Amino acid sequence: MQRLKLIISSLLIPIDYMMLVLAGIFVYYLRFSTLVELRPVIYEIPFTQYFYHILLIALVWLVIFALSGLYRLSQRRHFSYEFLNIFFASSVGMMLIILVIFFQRELFSSRFIILAGWGMSIIFVSLGRIATHFIELYFYNRGKGLEPVLVFGAGTIAQKIASHLQNTPGLGYKVLARPKTIDELTRVWSSKAHLVESFISGDPHLSRLQTMQLIDFCNDHHIVFRYAADIFGSLTTNVRTQTLAGIPIVTILKTALEGWGRIVKRLADVIVSFVALVILLPVFFIIGVIIRIDSEGSIFVKLERVGARGKKFMLYKFRSMIKGAHEMKRDLLERNERDGPLFKIENDPRITRVGKYLRKSSLDELAQLFNVLKGEMSLVGPRPHEPQEVAKYQRAHRQLLSIKPGITGLAQISGRSKLSFEEEARLDIYYIENWSPLLDFQILLKTIPAVLSGKNVS
Repeated sequence: MQRLKLIISSLLIPIDYMMLVLAGIFVYYLRFSTLVELRPVIYEIPFTQYFYHILLIALVWLVIFALSGLYRLSQRRHFSYEFLNIFFASSVGMMLIILVIFFQRELFSSRFIILAGWGMSIIFVSLGRIATHFIELYFYNRGKGLEPVLVFGAGTIAQKIASHLQNTPGLGYKVLARPKTIDELTRVWSSKAHLVESFISGDPHLSRLQTMQLIDFCNDHHIVFRYAADIFGSLTTNVRTQTLAGIPIVTILKTALEGWGRIVKRLADVIVSFVALVILLPVFFIIGVIIRIDSEGSIFVKLERVGARGKKFMLYKFRSMIKGAHEMKRDLLERNERDGPLFKIENDPRITRVGKYLRKSSLDELAQLFNVLKGEMSLVGPRPHEPQEVAKYQRAHRQLLSIKPGITGLAQISGRSKLSFEEEARLDIYYIENWSPLLDFQILLKTIPAVLSGKNVS
């Protein structure tokens, strides 16, 4: 493990502790100094006594943070993951404080301090984490503290992995070499053994024997082994075991979205889509007026798409094309620039002037919030495909229909329209097999900069 990562990780504990204490002090002076005129103080807590309690409470919260995985060294830190853990850990910590007050049967005079302390602890600790991220990125972008890695493979996937790591130093990796065969790997190792810390196999089509040789190589030389999974690589992720007549039975589920997972996801979809629709009503009105001024036709269009379990539904979008665009598609098929069943061309003559902006900014897709509220789509999921595209699916691609399609998804934030169909399918199937509320939260957070940057917009 690199020294920089160890230093940053070791600093997280004192930084979190300091930010928790500062949050407590901020809340104290906010209540007993700034807000005194708005709400008179009935019982003022002496600062010395309050500060002593804050020091003890902050220590307890560090334990909760540790149990929540905020100090793990074995994984790279992502702020979206950290923020959610900070939120949950701080909520648990505040609940413990409330329980202590309840069981002591003492009247605590300031409910404001309880609520504000919870909110400020989340904000202050998050600010501390953001600062450490910027420090880490500062050194990474200058080539300091990068983890040396070998990327193995001769195909395009290995090439893309190596190029992405080289062009994105903020990920924390430095590609030392890209050996394409076992013999070449041995030669590279003989000259750079003292530098290598991890290994990525970028060829998902290796035989079982070749894969085991690579794993044995990494085990023998005590380096971390990572690999790029193929479209079937996550089939064993969601397994359940039970015993029948003393015999272990393994069930491979299609997705982690079973039982409570499906309930949680649907509840989040309903709440977020409803709130978003209420907030965005003025935006919808403005977009509608501009569309009607720019070209003839309706404000919304309804497009047939295939949803969960192959059920067809009508997808809503703000109109971005001229009337009769669907009929023109047959004459444009020979200009298709996407591989597989997808269709896309540059400078599509069917798109209106306003439509180009709506698509570039993804504003045309806001109307899909109605589909989410109706239960036909989800906020996050695979891309909704046309019946003609689904008809060209291979058997492995049918898994894309096991859950509801989404407004955004793992494929959209990982390359948008520049991805090939196989790459897009691989990412969407990975999402299906590895779904979690945290993954949805991360994808939604990363969608915002992807849309605002306007890069690779579908």
